[in-house]
Amino acid sequence: MDEKNQKQSKKEHIRMKMLEQQGEAKLVRKIVMITIAALILLVGIVVLVGFLYINSAMKPVDPEDDTIKTVKIPIGSTISDISLLLEEQDIIKDARVFKYYIKFRNESGFQAGEYKLSPSMPINDIVTSIKTGKLMKEAVLRITIPEGKQLVQIADIIAVKTGQDPKEIFKKLNSEKFVKSMQTRFPELLTSEINNENVRYPLEGYLYPATYDFYEEKPSVESMVVEMLQKTEDTLQAFESQMEKKEYTAHQLLTFASLVEEEATAQVDRKTIASIFYNRLKEEMPLQTDPTVLYAKGSHKNRVYYKDLEVKSPYNTYKNKGLTPGPIANAGKSSIEAVLKPKKTDYMYFLATPDGEVLYSKTLDEHNTKKAQHITNK
Repeated sequence: MDEKNQKQSKKEHIRMKMLEQQGEAKLVRKIVMITIAALILLVGIVVLVGFLYINSAMKPVDPEDDTIKTVKIPIGSTISDISLLLEEQDIIKDARVFKYYIKFRNESGFQAGEYKLSPSMPINDIVTSIKTGKLMKEAVLRITIPEGKQLVQIADIIAVKTGQDPKEIFKKLNSEKFVKSMQTRFPELLTSEINNENVRYPLEGYLYPATYDFYEEKPSVESMVVEMLQKTEDTLQAFESQMEKKEYTAHQLLTFASLVEEEATAQVDRKTIASIFYNRLKEEMPLQTDPTVLYAKGSHKNRVYYKDLEVKSPYNTYKNKGLTPGPIANAGKSSIEAVLKPKKTDYMYFLATPDGEVLYSKTLDEHNTKKAQHITNK
């Protein structure tokens, strides 16, 4: 190869080398640009996801859920403690977001106490509530309303605890003005059903059995009844979907549950009792439950006699088919659950023996045999 060709070959080699290096540099720049773009995109996605999450966490847990929950914030609780407590009660979505929101807003002055909050509350309302609520202190008055108590008995309990006249309390509980004021306050709970002319006492069965703490030395009857009605409303809200499924109003459910409650003993299975009532209703048979007769007579006896069954009253389930016009007592949670989720049985009769045992029967003959063995011949 002559010298000229050698020079050309060398130049060509150098040119190819330079082109190769330029290609490699271009590839490296491309890779760097793609990597940077990917990182920017990743950071953008993380920021966007974080923003959406925080934005979601700042919104109510469930805008449609107005269920009132009692949240107790103990004395000495920190912002972290309060945040975790609210998250555990499903009042807020994320405790960390709530805590940082409080710090960012430089909020302070949170008070220990008992608060009525719901999952539908905006975060600002929650903050305001726990800044302006009442301080936690020792209850001045504590009233316990047992399950199965009737309105007249509840009036007596309030009277004993407050030193008032039970007759005056009972009179107030049944006054048209007082009942209407409660209906205005609890329109979804105290519907027009309690105004039925056959209902003996409008608020019968609506004062929930529980222990109530009051922070005044002499709370008004109105304030005490409001607490009890609120407890009933809160309790029933937890069963809302089941009530809708069975197409029960609050009045119907409390009425049915009160019959189960009054037939209950320490050994009785409420869900079985409820199933018997359902079976009798299905067959269009009278419920024939003794407590309704005693309620109709306005008396309390250990035993119902045949002459008692003749009492003329819409509450007498020996004379009238179906449920009573209204509750005959206040029902506890277990009786409410029994009505909403009864057992499936073929029983049509039940009998409580003097020993407290409850015997179930499918036929009248079987029931009468057990009655003769355990009641009539005793």
